[in-house]
Amino acid sequence: MKQCTHAGALPHPEPVPLSETCPECLRDGTDPVQLRLCLSCGHVGCCDSSPGRHATEHHRKSGHPVMRTHEPGEDWRWCFVDHVLV
Repeated sequence: MKQCTHAGALPHPEPVPLSETCPECLRDGTDPVQLRLCLSCGHVGCCDSSPGRHATEHHRKSGHPVMRTHEPGEDWRWCFVDHVLV
């Protein structure tokens, strides 16, 4: 089974979210479907079901590998590089 090769390098504690919602969605006037938190820098972006797919865009631009859900009651992480749940 494939595993994430980046989880061991994540900062502890996790970064503080830089915003309450996706700033790119606010800028574009769109509504985020669900939010994701970059575990490298704290950027908050919308998921791939949102029109802008800003969490994935942030990964592509920054190279930051792992994000986690930023939704209440959820606790999972995704590695963009290895394409696996962490």
